[in-house]
Amino acid sequence: QCLVGACISNPPPPPSPESLQTQSSKGRFSKRPVAANHPHTWWCNVSALNGAEDSRPSTRTPGPAASSSHPFICCVSRADDCFCASRKLDAASTEAKFLQDLGFRMLNCGRTDLVKQAVNLLGPDGINSMSEQGMTPLMYACVRGDEAMVQMLLDAGADINSEVPSSVNKHPSVYPDTRQGTPLTFAVLHGHVPVVQLLLDNKANVEGALQEGVENYTETPLQLAAAAGNFELVSVLLERGADPMIGTVSRNGIVSPAAPQGDMNSFSLAAAHGHRNVFRRLLSQTEKEKGDVLSLEEILAEGGATLLRTGKAKLRALREAMYHSAEHGHVDITIDIRSLGVPWTLHTWLESLRTCFIQQRRPLIQGLLKDFSAIQEDEYTEELITHGLPLMFQILRASKNEVISQQLAVIFTQCYGPFPIPKLTEIKKKQTSRLDPHFLNNKEMSDVTFLVEGKPFYAHKVLLFTASARFKSLLQNRPAAENTCIEISHVKYNIFHLVMKFLYYGGTETLHIRNTEIMELLSAAKFFQLEALQRHCEIICSKNITTETCVDLYKHAKFLGAADLTAFIEGFFLKNMVLLTDLEPFKQLLYDPASPGICSDILLELEKTLTTRIRSIHLSASKGSVV
Repeated sequence: QCLVGACISNPPPPPSPESLQTQSSKGRFSKRPVAANHPHTWWCNVSALNGAEDSRPSTRTPGPAASSSHPFICCVSRADDCFCASRKLDAASTEAKFLQDLGFRMLNCGRTDLVKQAVNLLGPDGINSMSEQGMTPLMYACVRGDEAMVQMLLDAGADINSEVPSSVNKHPSVYPDTRQGTPLTFAVLHGHVPVVQLLLDNKANVEGALQEGVENYTETPLQLAAAAGNFELVSVLLERGADPMIGTVSRNGIVSPAAPQGDMNSFSLAAAHGHRNVFRRLLSQTEKEKGDVLSLEEILAEGGATLLRTGKAKLRALREAMYHSAEHGHVDITIDIRSLGVPWTLHTWLESLRTCFIQQRRPLIQGLLKDFSAIQEDEYTEELITHGLPLMFQILRASKNEVISQQLAVIFTQCYGPFPIPKLTEIKKKQTSRLDPHFLNNKEMSDVTFLVEGKPFYAHKVLLFTASARFKSLLQNRPAAENTCIEISHVKYNIFHLVMKFLYYGGTETLHIRNTEIMELLSAAKFFQLEALQRHCEIICSKNITTETCVDLYKHAKFLGAADLTAFIEGFFLKNMVLLTDLEPFKQLLYDPASPGICSDILLELEKTLTTRIRSIHLSASKGSVV
């Protein structure tokens, strides 16, 4: 209800001419061969049609739906192409063609007083004769919207349910997408409401060429009206019993790329073209006939095979419509469908969120983020990583709104999952040499002296040369003079003592490290390149981390380049992000980093960490056993 209210109070901006052109190109009758898209070809077609129009005494202006949906029916077509075929025919056949052409011309001029004479010229099929385009005089009259001529032809016995043939053998100029079109189809296509009502009053099949129990390979009149957004026509057809659940099957049996979720029924077509009022009209009709839309749980609770089939079909149709509305950026319709209880898929949710972010519709963004919890975890697919996380982190970067930040924090924590943060483990590195602890800081037996905070510290080269590359470098670069001390200026004496104790004892078991010393010891271990000691310090930090200390610890780890500790803290951020978003230090870390060179990419790092986590929990074969 909140989302629907947000749609009403926060409407989308008006679409650009480019988007309108893109949407109109998705209609069924806009598909043309590649050659027809060439400017010269188009100019020739328009010139020929306009020339034919100029030679006719009376012409009705076609409706706007004609030019936008079918470029080759935007002006009334006639059998003008018979003279081209006449060179290959004998004299008698050619004469019959010319006479038939004359009959079509007489009918297409709109003069009802010439019907009888014209019918005599059409040939053996009379009033139901077809042009080389496979169209009957009644179809041409419906294209023009000539109500009087339609009535006259019906009175003369015209077949009200005649179809454009699928075969091109007898009618070589049949346009592929007009196959199986009926007079009602063409009247609806061109938006002629009075003609549609007249045809229906005379028992025209409201579903066009569709026969019960047979797969539908062409759009029904209701599908065309829904795609065009003609509310009046949709209402008329629904009142006459048109079924909005009927979809279209691809002629070659292959699922169309435009409808990966299923057949394009009237719901999907209205949703894909953004006709919200038409979609609601379709929905109100189904509710009127079959009761309120049931959730899947309610359907299962009600029981009954018929009800179950009906409910599942309706739910499937609405899910398909939801997909198409989200895919084409009509988020208001998507929210309407969601308000009926239709569950989200990850794809529809992401596309809706992307549209709202582009349109800067903050109330809808908040509603969508709040509804993320309704998405099942089995929907967490690769799309969440490749499209979802970049989008949500982009919203977090761009929005300083606390509500949105809090909602995104909830989503990130949910995606991170209930499993613990991956633990850091000790590095079991065997030392190549070690000395008895008795020699630690023993002046009498030492051969090298360090000067730390003005105090001497005695050590042994044999141990330090193999301890790390840093100690080896310090010893090799010392002055040649004897008794020269190596000064250590940036490490405190007690910290240096802990470092040496680690080396002389050969491990961390005997080290007693205070909480106040851990950060300095971590820095010293990093400087002296003692990996095992550094990891031990990182483990202590990870065990003692809190929401109050995590930001400072993260900055320090970033400064040192401690990648493993940094990754652990990023996991801590994600797992506790709901609490952290209320703390000022964390907000400053996200939005106003004090050290641009160190923490400016914090959001990118969080995105990478969350990506790794989702892969390990939801996309790996172990499903969370390895985190």
